Amino acid sequence: MFDEEDLAAIRDSREAWESARLDPVLDGYGERKDRFATVSNHEVDRLYTPEDVADLDYDEDLGFPGEPPYTRGVYPTMYRGRTWTMRQFAGFGTPRETNERFHYLIEEGQTGLSTAFDMPSLMGLDSDDPMSDGEVGREGVVVDTLRDMEIIFDGIDVGEVSTSFTINPSAPVIYAMYVAIADQQGVPREEIRGTLQNDMLKEFIAQKEWVVPPEPSLDVVVDTVEFAVEETPKFKPISVSGYHIREAGSTAVQELAFTLADGLAYVEACEERGLDVDVFGPQLSFFFNSHNAIFEEVAKFRAGRRVWATLVDEWYDAEDDATKAMKFHTQTAGQSLTAQQPLNNVARVTIQALAGVLGGTQSLHTNSFDEALALPSEQAVRVALRTQQIIAEESGAADIVDPLGGSFAVEALTDEVEEETMEYIEDIREMGDGSMRDGVLAGIEEGYFHREIQDAAYEYQERVEEGEETVVGVNAYEIEEDTEPELLTVDEAVQQKQRSRLEEVKAERDDEAVEAALAALGEAITEDENVMPYIVDAVKAYATMGEIMNLFERQYGSYRESIGLAR
Repeated sequence: MFDEEDLAAIRDSREAWESARLDPVLDGYGERKDRFATVSNHEVDRLYTPEDVADLDYDEDLGFPGEPPYTRGVYPTMYRGRTWTMRQFAGFGTPRETNERFHYLIEEGQTGLSTAFDMPSLMGLDSDDPMSDGEVGREGVVVDTLRDMEIIFDGIDVGEVSTSFTINPSAPVIYAMYVAIADQQGVPREEIRGTLQNDMLKEFIAQKEWVVPPEPSLDVVVDTVEFAVEETPKFKPISVSGYHIREAGSTAVQELAFTLADGLAYVEACEERGLDVDVFGPQLSFFFNSHNAIFEEVAKFRAGRRVWATLVDEWYDAEDDATKAMKFHTQTAGQSLTAQQPLNNVARVTIQALAGVLGGTQSLHTNSFDEALALPSEQAVRVALRTQQIIAEESGAADIVDPLGGSFAVEALTDEVEEETMEYIEDIREMGDGSMRDGVLAGIEEGYFHREIQDAAYEYQERVEEGEETVVGVNAYEIEEDTEPELLTVDEAVQQKQRSRLEEVKAERDDEAVEAALAALGEAITEDENVMPYIVDAVKAYATMGEIMNLFERQYGSYRESIGLAR
């Protein structure tokens, strides 16, 4: 973007500035520390100039918003046309309590629902399973049968609202229940909107929730994609999730690289099924973390769009721009929140949310300031939502498309993140002998991802403990008497109430219809048919989450990961 003569003049001017202005200040006062780096320990320079982006090609590397390579955003007008979807994560206790929270959030101005599930539901267990003791309704809403989903969406038109479901091993069951709710409400399946996380590769890499081994898990994910293409074209059947990779302790580059690798693995798996990348590709979505290092995060989002657009074009011959445009949801960094001085988390969340907006996210969840202590209270949820609304309506950040585009620092960081991300992706591809699908599966089996993330997490914690990394209120600016906000508590009676409802459903349902539906599903699993239509039939007969997931475990067996020794 600059010719050699201009760069030479800038270089001379910089040398003169350093000699006349910078060096005397450094000699007299120095700087706050010897080394400046991001949360991911990526060193940043004191100053960036055109020299740092001398190789930048505007058309190839940046372009314009709404056009490949989408570095500057996936839509021409971005938030000038419509702000991002404000999607607060909600779900706790009983289905009725979650329904009330959903109605509250809609009344407060939330524009999309996002559902958190309790651990038994996430793991495909019923509330009356002994393994569920003490966990029912604790970290999210409990769902055993379609009856629970009917209560959660009581009074909510699923044809009018977009709903996200953060669930993975048992995601096909929740998806089937949502389809069944649409059928009950008379909403055409092709009109329902939302996102199913359904990212099993990420589970084996970072979050560690699974029911069956990686390969059959991947096959079932492809079933949901195939079903969604035919039945629910506005619903996104996978949210390829870097969020939990970052929460497990990865760097920003690792988060981006491993997430894109997973996305490319899903593309290959779907193509092997015979699906056209330009048919299912537009229904893929992504989910990223936004941490405290604002410029690194913006660079990560911009580089991610560029890498995705380039690789699906060059490696998989995607032609549709909608396939190449990487659309993503962002959530602020839960692991950055502190139990100490919890109100400080409001500032952290604001910075992280602003990074997501400046980076061009399509939807955003802002964590509540009390989440390091408990499930969020109504007051904390309101503050989190208002944070987004203030950014959208008062800050001006939503008024300019890619407002940091052209910044020497941001463009240089974007290039660096892209280069380091591609190094990881090429290594993973090499592990699969040219296949991203096989490379990701090999990386899981060999413990590669686990070791990379573990090392990054260890190094970060070491920096915190040595004081190299400052965490306000934790290793600096502590106070003797901390304050604790009023916390949300889940009633101990939730478990018994839910077990009683489950018992009622089992007593009222048609047992023969349940047995027939489960038998048909079991045969579909055995015969390698697409299981989604059979799961929909099973949930409509009020088969339970556990009954359905047990069929998969009996067919494919369980899984125990193989990992390297901790350092």
